[in-house]
Amino acid sequence: MRFCKPVILLLIIALSAGRAKSQQPPVEEIYKTYDLNSDGLLEANEVAGSRYARQFSRWDVDGDLKVSQKEVIDFRRRFGIAADGSMLRSAAPRVPQQRFLVPDISELVRVEPGVALTREVARNSAFVLGTKGHPTSSSGYLILTDHNDEAFLKSIRKLATHRDGTLLIVPDLSILHQEPVALADLKTKIQDLDPKFVAISPRLESFREKMLLSILEILSSLDDDPEMDVFLGFLLASDAAKFSGLIDQSINHESVAVEELKPIAISQVLTNAETRSLQKAAMLRKHFRNKSIDTPIVAIYGAKADAAPRLPGEKTWNLNAPGGGKFIDSFSPELTSEFVNSNLIIMHGHGIPGMSCSVDIQAVPENLRGKVLMTGSCFSAAPLHSDLPAMREAPGGYNVVQRDSFVLRAIDQGAVVAFGHQRLSSGFPHLYPVLECWLDGKTVGEGYQRLLNGLINLKGYRSGDFAIKEETNRPPQNIMLYVVIGDPALQPFNR
Repeated sequence: MRFCKPVILLLIIALSAGRAKSQQPPVEEIYKTYDLNSDGLLEANEVAGSRYARQFSRWDVDGDLKVSQKEVIDFRRRFGIAADGSMLRSAAPRVPQQRFLVPDISELVRVEPGVALTREVARNSAFVLGTKGHPTSSSGYLILTDHNDEAFLKSIRKLATHRDGTLLIVPDLSILHQEPVALADLKTKIQDLDPKFVAISPRLESFREKMLLSILEILSSLDDDPEMDVFLGFLLASDAAKFSGLIDQSINHESVAVEELKPIAISQVLTNAETRSLQKAAMLRKHFRNKSIDTPIVAIYGAKADAAPRLPGEKTWNLNAPGGGKFIDSFSPELTSEFVNSNLIIMHGHGIPGMSCSVDIQAVPENLRGKVLMTGSCFSAAPLHSDLPAMREAPGGYNVVQRDSFVLRAIDQGAVVAFGHQRLSSGFPHLYPVLECWLDGKTVGEGYQRLLNGLINLKGYRSGDFAIKEETNRPPQNIMLYVVIGDPALQPFNR
């Protein structure tokens, strides 16, 4: 076969262009050109205006605003490109996979009625529930309880005196949903008192799903709109002594200034593809770093996560989950000291009673005094006695067994506020709006109220919709089973 000269020339140009396109500069050459301060790291301002400006955020997987050569090399390897810019000969055909990106929290979609999510955004929980403030009474504090033990009542009266509040005692909160007359009578009493804050203090055996939903039914129907009209919170502990500790801390708590915030984030990576929990921890670190706040990260990897991303940098602990139905039950002295120094613990990952993010309840630090613990895990606030049919298996493939809940153990060991879910949690999208509200200087009760109202509006709930009408282990009202244990008038943080 013979080619005319013009065709040969075109082939040479095309082949040359193809080689130029596939050949990338060596990583070392990039750093020699752009690492202006010669510290071995690239920063956004160093590559501004260059061909790598748009690549920077893709290289910066941990969101620390600095990129090491290893991060660039790891990024290239995913596309079959070697450090020297050549194509990796042994590279397998590239399989499309989820990219590990760390967006700013401000970039996430705020979900409200009428806002649709893409399948990928929904699957990766890369969104945040939209919330807003809702009017309440200007003053007034009510404690609602079914305690009859004087050891508990003594502490409750102490808090009522401190808050200049009213104490309302009912026989049994756990069966309130079965007694329409008593429910209506209680609603009338609360309407007459017109409180701003309502603290619900159930006996441990009364703390159940239907009890929670009956309280939400009352507090969402105090006026004509369907939203919660008070700032609410739960007061709960496993015995009278620990309950007294919670009340004393609530009375004496001094809100933490944002500049004194010391968060720590725990995430879980079960497989190479399931990185949404790790992403949320990296997003929080990026968010807090913009405020000059360091965030230690604990990332716990399952056996099938051998090729999952690792977050580099100081104060990052990459741990391996034991597997075989066992979980991490202790931490190294160095990591334990980080928990001791922290005042905000945030957890994202799967859970069952007694476990959150592959961390066993036995690993909860013994002294959590004054700390705020938030966990987006399923069953993190599981009741001692459930109203719902038992679940054999929880998301993540874990067997569900009866154990103490993570938030209850946290309160027993000194936490002043704890956030969790009684059943199947949606994690970060619903946890973050509460944290955001608290960091803005709002009270425990307002953060909880905004979450519940956001869910009510999203689902279109109205009076009567909170009652579980069918015996199923996954009722539609599951989404409303978030719990905040803490004095609703307490201000965790201030600006």
